[in-house]
Amino acid sequence: MSEPVANCPSCGAPVQFRWSSAVQTVCPFCHSILVRDDLDLKNVGKVADLPPDPSPISLLTEGTYRGKSFQVLGRIIYAWEDGGWNEWHIVFSDGSSGWLSDAQLQYAVSFLVTAPPTLPGEDEVSRGKELELSQIVYQVATRTRASYKGVEGELPFPFYGKSDMLFADLKTSGRAFGTIDYSDPTPALFLGEWVEFEELQLKNLRQFEGWS
Repeated sequence: MSEPVANCPSCGAPVQFRWSSAVQTVCPFCHSILVRDDLDLKNVGKVADLPPDPSPISLLTEGTYRGKSFQVLGRIIYAWEDGGWNEWHIVFSDGSSGWLSDAQLQYAVSFLVTAPPTLPGEDEVSRGKELELSQIVYQVATRTRASYKGVEGELPFPFYGKSDMLFADLKTSGRAFGTIDYSDPTPALFLGEWVEFEELQLKNLRQFEGWS
């Protein structure tokens, strides 16, 4: 991974990109949301104070998935009526990236499907609906209306100012899972699998009082 450096257009502080393909980052000094075009940075807003989070994962946590090492470089925080969850942006040693979902001690790794089949619209994605994707039959398990609560670190796309987003989570009888993300006019599909915390071999975790 290359590490280009630019200056924040808001405060002038140096902003380092650990992942060369990052499109958005947050200035660690003034908390401006910065969208990148090569090394030109545009300030598109400010990040509010991030909500308290019990997750042991944080930026720069490292781990392993299916034999490939990764580092956590970004996060999107969502809230819904019964709680919230983190989507950690993870970048692998070969430069590819994915997502580590972290909600109530449940973890899943998923990847954007770049050429998905035709997906059902918001009004068509009812609970119990079956979809065959990548030769696996999924069933719509939940429809969740969520709002954006904050971002930090580096992301592969610009993400700011969104609210009232619909997510349809897909389940199977095994570990495979998926999500249809309706936060943009064209829905996005992410496919992956549930994982156990220990499988990820995480290090550089946050430490909490009372941990040994």
